[in-house]
Amino acid sequence: MDFTSSRPEDLFDAARRGDVPALKELLATGLDVNVTTDKGFSVLTLVAYGDHQEAARFLLEAGADPNIQDASGNSALMGVSFKGYVEIARLLLQHGANLDLQNSTGGTALMFAIQFGRNNMVQLLLEAGADKNIADARGYTACGLAVQQGNDEALSQLE
Repeated sequence: MDFTSSRPEDLFDAARRGDVPALKELLATGLDVNVTTDKGFSVLTLVAYGDHQEAARFLLEAGADPNIQDASGNSALMGVSFKGYVEIARLLLQHGANLDLQNSTGGTALMFAIQFGRNNMVQLLLEAGADKNIADARGYTACGLAVQQGNDEALSQLE
């Protein structure tokens, strides 16, 4: 591939594919590892949403910021929490992802994991120290969401 006239869009496309060789080549041209789309999605977020573990590891080691929030305030950790991608969540946490970031409605990664029934993710986030007492814009905490969702397993993990 010839990326001599590389553009951020090329980086976003490579991220969506999880194409590590292309990501390496594009970053070598001087593109910013933390560039975002017009909706605020970072390259790392695009990789994480696709469950591309090798690409996520590469980007994090290249200095990608795991705490960039998109236009709605969602981070890569929030995205993988509702999708249930535990291995990428571990990578993000190892590289400084903020467990308790809140999006524009006050949601956190823990809340997303509970809402979508990703109880393996709930366990990981709690073990990492996620704050279960944060309330979202509606006033729900993680426990309140678990009750609302009928997620008894998450509720027992929270207690």
